[in-house]
Amino acid sequence: MSHDEDHITSTGEKLVRMANQIAAFFHSRPREEGVAGVAEHINKFWEPRMRRQFFEMLDSGGEDFDELVVVAAARIKRPITPAEADLKLGIKVPPGDLAGAQK
Repeated sequence: MSHDEDHITSTGEKLVRMANQIAAFFHSRPREEGVAGVAEHINKFWEPRMRRQFFEMLDSGGEDFDELVVVAAARIKRPITPAEADLKLGIKVPPGDLAGAQK
């Protein structure tokens, strides 16, 4: 592990780093192929909790995501929230929980 990697402490910082590494790989491809490749990789290999945090970060200002990641976000599957999952299961959800889930 490099010295720089030792300083990445939060999950959010790790997600930004991973997303940007994916984008760096796809920057060598034609634009459309790069956007599709970033989205496909994240959809295939990132679990819902990672994608949920990714969208929370993106929705709150985008952090330091590579521009290719930001463009690809439109093709990345946004996971449902825990409140939405409860609703699908027929569990009554307090209105405040659902309101926050439907941003």
